[in-house]
Amino acid sequence: MASLQEQLLKAGLADEKKAKSIRNEKRKQRKQQPKGAVQVNEAEERARQARLEKAERDRQLNLERQKEAEKKAIQAQIRQLIETNRLDRSRGETSYQFVDGKKIKKILVDDTMVDQLSRGRLAIVAIGDNYEVVPDKVARKIMERDETAVISMHDRKQDDAGEDDPYAGYEIPDDLMW
Repeated sequence: MASLQEQLLKAGLADEKKAKSIRNEKRKQRKQQPKGAVQVNEAEERARQARLEKAERDRQLNLERQKEAEKKAIQAQIRQLIETNRLDRSRGETSYQFVDGKKIKKILVDDTMVDQLSRGRLAIVAIGDNYEVVPDKVARKIMERDETAVISMHDRKQDDAGEDDPYAGYEIPDDLMW
């Protein structure tokens, strides 16, 4: 089995003069390198660099996939919170209007829901293209996960005791001494 150089010479694709000059060049390169120095192979260096770049791309793709998975998990939690805590609006006769982005939307609720929505006890949340009414505590949990899911929620007043307070009609005098 002849070397590639000898095969090219026999086939007439290379001449003896060119082969001799290439051998001399290689010998000079070997002589110029100090003893014990490792000859750097460009192909190996490019392959190593390509492996490093591929590993970096794979790491970036993996991070993006993890972020997408976290986002899906958060959306599933929000959907579950809304599904389990939404209030029944089937008897709703009063329209309640609210702003979603730049559009005014309308849902039907009953009179007590309108009052509680305006007092901040209830909130309107978006689930897909639909809107649901949930208690304010659930809306706050949803806001912790994704603020854009809560569409309308008024601030609750601290002095708002509520309808179920039996002493709501009695005002405490300022000059009362205990």
